[in-house]
Amino acid sequence: MSVVYGENLMSDGVVREWCRKFREGRIDVHDEGGQGRKSVATDETVQRVDAVVRERRRFTISELSEQFPLISRSALYAIVTDNLGYRKICARWVPKMLTDINKERRMASALSFLLRYADDGEHFLTQIVTGDETWIHFDNEETKLQSQQWIHTFSPNKPKKFKRTFSTKKQMATVFWDHQGVLLVDFMEPGTTINAAAYCATLRRLRQSIRNTRRGMLTSGVVLLHDNARPHSAAVTQQLLARFRWEVFDHPPHSPDLAPSDYHRFPTLKKWLGGRRFNTNDELQSTVKTWLNRQEASFYAEGIGKLVHRYDKSLNLHGDYVEK
Repeated sequence: MSVVYGENLMSDGVVREWCRKFREGRIDVHDEGGQGRKSVATDETVQRVDAVVRERRRFTISELSEQFPLISRSALYAIVTDNLGYRKICARWVPKMLTDINKERRMASALSFLLRYADDGEHFLTQIVTGDETWIHFDNEETKLQSQQWIHTFSPNKPKKFKRTFSTKKQMATVFWDHQGVLLVDFMEPGTTINAAAYCATLRRLRQSIRNTRRGMLTSGVVLLHDNARPHSAAVTQQLLARFRWEVFDHPPHSPDLAPSDYHRFPTLKKWLGGRRFNTNDELQSTVKTWLNRQEASFYAEGIGKLVHRYDKSLNLHGDYVEK
């Protein structure tokens, strides 16, 4: 039969099903025209399910089926997802519950940035110098993604991770960068804290680094983008920046989603640090500096360029947080 009919031959399963139907008394060999079971997703049912969903957002399909015992779980899931267009997502952590005043400041900063970008274009992005501080731990836990490994589907030996007590020893690193790469990596001495005097000393080293590595940048103008931490907004810091003739772009409070170091630079660094251990300060510092300087210029340009999209999205969200 396969030789005679080729690809048009019915499968063995279809032949057996037709034989069963003939044994049960069927004599018509024509298709019934798709007359199947009537759909349970009527307009009335969909509206009833929608009303239940609106009353309680945190439900499971099993809990929903208790209120609709005549409808199967698969049909309920199709109504919720296909007919009503719902999808289940987890709440995300945000730094702060933004007030109306916070949102207004974020919108003002976004509008100011986008207007400046519209006037100056890519040249504006090349003037931006940004930086922030972060803790570097001597003992870094391996991420769950880094522990992935290939095993056989039926292998009884599943990989496990055990909770460990990691050392709390750490060191504060200050990293400044622009669209071309790292400008300055500064590590604080153990036992010291960042104050206005220490931050001013870091800014002087940053200015010297720009003079040595970015020819003409001090003349064309520097736009400094940093957050409003106390050492950054102190009067002595503002006076120093005024003497430098640097433009300080307004960064709204509680806005790490608009800080390139927080949304681009440091997450990548922390991911790379997963599973690494350092024994001495020199080892930690040299390893981190080497990795930062090894990144291509395109990586840093991408981080600065994302500011345009993030400010635009924040403005469209009426000042709310930007996730991606």
